[in-house]
Amino acid sequence: MLSNQNKTPLFDALKAYHERGVIPFDVPGHKHGNGIPEFAEFVGKKVLEIDVNSMKPLDNISNPISVIKEAEELMANAYWADHSFFIVNGTSSAVQAMIMSVCQPGDKIILPRNAHKSAINGLILSGALPVYIQPETNEELGIAMGVSVDSVERAIAKNPDAKAVFIINPTYYGAVSDLENIVKLAHKHGMAVLVDEAHGAHFRFSNDLPMEAMELGADMAAVSLHKTGGSLTQSSVLLLNEGLIDKNTVKTILNLTQTTSASYLLMSSLDVARKMLATKGDTVLSKILELTREARDQINKIDGLYAFGKELIGTPGVFSFDETKLGVNVTGLGLTGFEVYDILRDEYNIQVELGDVLNILAIVSVGDTEESLKALVDALKDISEKYRGSKKTQIKYAKIALENPEVIVSPRNAFYTRKKFIKLEEAEGEISGESIMAYPPGIPIVTPGERISKEMIHYINFLKSQHSMLTDSQDPYVEKIKVLGL
Repeated sequence: MLSNQNKTPLFDALKAYHERGVIPFDVPGHKHGNGIPEFAEFVGKKVLEIDVNSMKPLDNISNPISVIKEAEELMANAYWADHSFFIVNGTSSAVQAMIMSVCQPGDKIILPRNAHKSAINGLILSGALPVYIQPETNEELGIAMGVSVDSVERAIAKNPDAKAVFIINPTYYGAVSDLENIVKLAHKHGMAVLVDEAHGAHFRFSNDLPMEAMELGADMAAVSLHKTGGSLTQSSVLLLNEGLIDKNTVKTILNLTQTTSASYLLMSSLDVARKMLATKGDTVLSKILELTREARDQINKIDGLYAFGKELIGTPGVFSFDETKLGVNVTGLGLTGFEVYDILRDEYNIQVELGDVLNILAIVSVGDTEESLKALVDALKDISEKYRGSKKTQIKYAKIALENPEVIVSPRNAFYTRKKFIKLEEAEGEISGESIMAYPPGIPIVTPGERISKEMIHYINFLKSQHSMLTDSQDPYVEKIKVLGL
């Protein structure tokens, strides 16, 4: 059923609250910014005047019955889903809720090993057992792509008791799997399809982009509107299609983990971003795609650089491609992606999304302009002129992040088993008791329950040498690692 996508019920209610000039004797304690004048002066007092708590006129995220409920219904309608749930704990919370809504302790779930850390944490919280499928890889670019229908089919044949198939749509770099046929295959075997659509919030609103999970019949999708849709950081949406998964179960799971003090700044930004995408998204995204294609063409004229795109379609693991992901292979410069990432930030005041061993990634979204993309292209031209051929970095250990490790103990059991600290250099052959990853992208190099290999250790040390931001280990400098044992 069509709805009036010009409406913003939650945002309107928040503005009405502001206009009333309510005297607050509830939380938050800054009381419309009066308690932190220095911050209020910097961000603007109006921002803090609408940073309020749940109340009858503004509804409650734990049990929405009025303006939040209406806003969620509009969101579901915009994405062609049966239901939506506003998320203020980031898409990580939505991914975990998807897994917990389907899997009980001991249940199997089929997923690619290049899933975000939130999926691994969802395994720990749910007690589910991972059945990893190897994503296809592009050796030239050194990155994991999507998964093939055949690999999913083989995993289902070996694990007919699995409860769900988990798919990334798209990958960080824009690769899209054949989700439609994966959905059909999983449903044929009674398995739910859960989709991490953190980087695909914009798909639904342009015919020039890959198709969105709900349109293709997936059961649930976790969608980061803050990444590419224009809402504020940490705001997200969990989408549900009726059938295999009960709406009330999802609501109960979310109330286990999501805050009861949901930010109205975040939720109202979802309301407004949805309106913009639903009413103007096609026009906005057409312009963004035009700018991105031009930037990609210009970068591909620069010596030492390769901005990859739709020409990858048809290669292993690439059924379709998101052109707004502007990935650039930089090996022709003799630099690593980590080095180019730092150079862009420190010398050109440009912050790209990430650098890895061989590439950088710029995410182009609804907020970009011709000027911002020109600045990026000009900076890359200058870097090529200054650095190409000046040094030859030895690119090693790029492949380890692309290979499925050996799982010895379930993530949950490993998480709760007693552990000891040992030196990273002495950890080969041990069973990891924690995760270690570079962030972004937040894809673990090792997770709890996996056997630590020599290649993992070398790769972690390489990341350290590149001053990459390593996270999740208890030792902040990753000189030591927690392993199972006394």
